[in-house]
Amino acid sequence: MPKEEDTRSKLSPRDRQVLKEISDGFTDPGKIAEKLKIKEVSVISSAEGLAEMGLISLDKGVEEVCALTEEGARYAEIGLPERRILEIAGVEGVPLSEIKDPALKVGIGWLKKKGWATVEAGRITPKGDALPGKDEEILEALLFQGETSGSALDEEALKLLKSRGLVESRSEKSWSFEITDAGRSALKMAEDSSRSSSAVFDYVAQITPDMIKNGVWEGKYVDYKGTRYEVRPYDVTLPAERIYPGKVHPYQRLLTRMREIMLEMGFTEIKGEIVQSSFWNFDALFQPQDHPAREMQDTFYLDSRAEIPDYASVKEMHERGGDVGSTGWGGNWDPEVARRKVLRTHTTSVTIKYLADHPNPPVKAFSIDRVYRREAIDPTHTPEFEQLEGVIMDDGLSFANLLGVLKGFYAKMGFDEVRFRPGYFPYTEPSVEPEVYIEGLGWVELGGAGVFRREVTAPFGIERPVLAWGLGVGRLAMLRLGLKDLRLLYQSDLGWLRDMPLSTRM
Repeated sequence: MPKEEDTRSKLSPRDRQVLKEISDGFTDPGKIAEKLKIKEVSVISSAEGLAEMGLISLDKGVEEVCALTEEGARYAEIGLPERRILEIAGVEGVPLSEIKDPALKVGIGWLKKKGWATVEAGRITPKGDALPGKDEEILEALLFQGETSGSALDEEALKLLKSRGLVESRSEKSWSFEITDAGRSALKMAEDSSRSSSAVFDYVAQITPDMIKNGVWEGKYVDYKGTRYEVRPYDVTLPAERIYPGKVHPYQRLLTRMREIMLEMGFTEIKGEIVQSSFWNFDALFQPQDHPAREMQDTFYLDSRAEIPDYASVKEMHERGGDVGSTGWGGNWDPEVARRKVLRTHTTSVTIKYLADHPNPPVKAFSIDRVYRREAIDPTHTPEFEQLEGVIMDDGLSFANLLGVLKGFYAKMGFDEVRFRPGYFPYTEPSVEPEVYIEGLGWVELGGAGVFRREVTAPFGIERPVLAWGLGVGRLAMLRLGLKDLRLLYQSDLGWLRDMPLSTRM
């Protein structure tokens, strides 16, 4: 424990003023600030320092402060709807048909809940005396007093008024101070020293560079420009108050970083509609109309139809395989099925439409956007999520070019070890699944890629090879941010957001 002399030397004039007010019985920082004509935050800062030195005890709390809403203030003046209905009903009661004002009708249910009246055969009949309830007392008190501590009001009645939108509340920090024996001793020493000291000096809490260079030092005092100053000791081991700066959400920073990488690699960003026709979402990608992916458990269908382009070549490809050496799917391709609107299940629906509108090389495009599927919500699945997709179309492209682009992208994302496993996707051939190595997890699959089949590109006049790949952004985000629950990406968990370092390279 520091000596009393050391403790006293750490007290600034403001600390001494605050300590004196607390000694005189002032326990509220607002009243101390008002008396000393300083800011309340300055009083709290001094009080925290005094508490650190054991000179005062400090009690922090959070208090609920309640006030009337606009509607609550009106009811406080004219009465609650149920009370006004009783006044209209009198002793004999009143037919329901006479309660025509919508603002009054809401009180009928409350009359029954409170047991003030019965409502039978279309008539409201009072049930004896209806004494003022706790809720009415609260309304009257808040109208008269204004903002009031929630602890001073009946808990159940207050909860009821909040549910009716008549009272609103906010949380407010509360502080209470009390001087300790050590504080009284330090204050007495400071006052005795002030009375006995013949030296006249000012107090300085911040030393300037010029003071260090040109001042004349004597222990804790410095003579500077004709004035003697006492310098307050500064303890560098004390923890600083934690600051929570404003910052971009970690998931948004990850999406931005991915967008930057794609733009650096020469891609053009494209966008598309969330609501797509089944034609662009499925048929244009050579998915058969009886494919399981189209079933209701995977897709959100809308109760409407979309216009679709000339579908003759797509129909021919599905039924007979066109002229690319394919056998197609056989059967009859139905344009009405293709017209059904869906919430897009992948961003490939945007990509293929863009390629259809730009059939000539070169094309190098990407999109980062949200897609929708009927998934049960759990730590690794949500019904809506982001997907990153890229395509390249040009002369002379090969499967090896695709693997090179993917390695380049993942390297820029910070993954040094990348490998590829053969995979299957309905609209690419050959297809691969890229995997990256994560310390502690091993190899993790992060997407799918391949070369668009000729059954996909030929109906739209696309003659060059198209390299395509897609990435589920959520899984990558979980790996980069160290999450075990995907839902955290979409929740405003302030604790997690504050703890996530701003300097983390996405």
